[in-house]
Amino acid sequence: MSDQPLPPPVAPARPATDTELLSTLFELGREVTSVLDLAELLEKIPQLIARLTRFSAFAVYLLDETRQELHIAYAVGYPQEVVRALRLKVGQGVVGASVEQGRPILVNDISKEPRFVGPLRSMVSQLAVPMRRKGRVIGALNLLSEHSGAFTDQDEVLLRQFAAHVAVAIENARLFRTERHYAETLETLAEIGREVSSILDLDVLLTRIASLTKRVVDYRTFGILLLNDDTNTLEMKLAVRYGEENAAKNIKVGEGLVGWAALHKEALLVSDVSKDPRYINLVEDVRSELVIPMLIKERCIGVFDLESPELNAFTKDNKELLTLLASQAAVAIENARLYEEVRRNEERIEKELRFAQRVQAALLPSEPPTRLRNADVAGRFAPAYELGGDLHDFIAPEPNSLVVAVGDVSGKGAPAALYSAFAAELVRSRTVRRRYTPDKFSVAGVLQSMNTILHDRQLEEYYCTLCYSFFDFKRRAVTISNSGLPYPVRCSGEECGQIELPGVPLGSFSGVTYDEVTIPLAAGDVYVFCTDGIFEAMSVDGKEFGAARLCDVVNANRKGTAREIVDAIFDAVITFRGTVPQADDMTAVAVKITA
Repeated sequence: MSDQPLPPPVAPARPATDTELLSTLFELGREVTSVLDLAELLEKIPQLIARLTRFSAFAVYLLDETRQELHIAYAVGYPQEVVRALRLKVGQGVVGASVEQGRPILVNDISKEPRFVGPLRSMVSQLAVPMRRKGRVIGALNLLSEHSGAFTDQDEVLLRQFAAHVAVAIENARLFRTERHYAETLETLAEIGREVSSILDLDVLLTRIASLTKRVVDYRTFGILLLNDDTNTLEMKLAVRYGEENAAKNIKVGEGLVGWAALHKEALLVSDVSKDPRYINLVEDVRSELVIPMLIKERCIGVFDLESPELNAFTKDNKELLTLLASQAAVAIENARLYEEVRRNEERIEKELRFAQRVQAALLPSEPPTRLRNADVAGRFAPAYELGGDLHDFIAPEPNSLVVAVGDVSGKGAPAALYSAFAAELVRSRTVRRRYTPDKFSVAGVLQSMNTILHDRQLEEYYCTLCYSFFDFKRRAVTISNSGLPYPVRCSGEECGQIELPGVPLGSFSGVTYDEVTIPLAAGDVYVFCTDGIFEAMSVDGKEFGAARLCDVVNANRKGTAREIVDAIFDAVITFRGTVPQADDMTAVAVKITA
């Protein structure tokens, strides 16, 4: 756009004959309608008109139908500040009158034209031609000349015909720009959807939504309110230039435009809030408002609230686009909320698990009984998960005795840990009672009593395998009863093998009786009790650790302490597994007779 006069065209300025005129007009019409870029089209118009007639200044005025106002879209020979600022109401000036009347106006002596309001006072002649499209005026072409009588009736006829072509071209360019803008907007929405769906922090997400919305709709004030189901209130979670500090932050569902949109799950486009009785005046200069509910499966989780100090600030296109964006935002917000809830639950569970681990560790024996004189005992436990279902205990119910119990509850994790804690308490209580009623609570009788109690709890999906051993150092014998734990290992003299003692797991069936076996003790004897996590540990090539390897490890380390034997077992299993992850809880207890 230039503020210098357009140079006069090369002669001849006009075609000489009517045939040439029609041919030129047809050619110009074809050229102007072939341009789809609006800026390029506006720039080309005066160049084409120069082939029809001479002029000193030129402007294309476009009509804003909402405001009934004309503004200069492109000009030649006008000062830049005039182009930016000049606005004509329909009917104002020669151009405004031409648009209002829908016909060309030819003025060959501006000094005698009272309607002339243009800024170019040096001009003498004027020709204003309205641009009509399907009976509707969309703007005007305005030609000015410094010469008197510069424009003729023929110019008026030619420019009227040409203006019709220009009107078609402008509408096509606008339609093309609208379609291109719509396609770009849809692409932007898709991009926004991808971006917001990847954000799981709610505060970051809301801030980003506000920023991305600006790419779709230009707003002065933007707020995101989320629904609190407990209070049935929309709570302001994010506000961008949201008025004064005393503006209300919470709105009851059903109140105001925001509450109405949330209640009825409908978008609201209000061009003038002063004319809508639902509007609550919270910000002084608001003139128009757009409220979009965020819906997930017909459930409203909140709203977008856009406000402007201008009338008619938002359009139906804005409403449609923001409805799409709001649906994307609703899913992203719901995901962020779910993630936050999951994260809080995970933190709570992790905290509870850490405490449960401490409790479980505290329930397991850390040292041998203080009164133990004739044996060395040690145990080690490694759960497959945070908590495990294995249990072991060392108890000295009376002088010169030791009770060793090793058990394995079916399953893993927290449920198995709770079950094993209950089973361990039964071991302790039955052992204490056995001290006072040895006839009723024999070694096998302890298992029978535990089986009855566990079966009565009716936890059919859980059971417990347990090996219960009573070492009597006064009588130099150990009595063992088993309820399905892998057979214990005994090393005595030159022999090292398993003690075959089967039994039914505790809690599986009622009325089960258990066998027991009594074995003499000698100094140097080693007894090892392990859960199936030791025996069934798998190697990379799919082999089990097995009883034979366990016996070899115990035999090779029988000269060491009970702790060294247990640690050797764990080291051997870990080495055997290699990169294979631990699949089951592992427990090993070693008892070495020292005297």
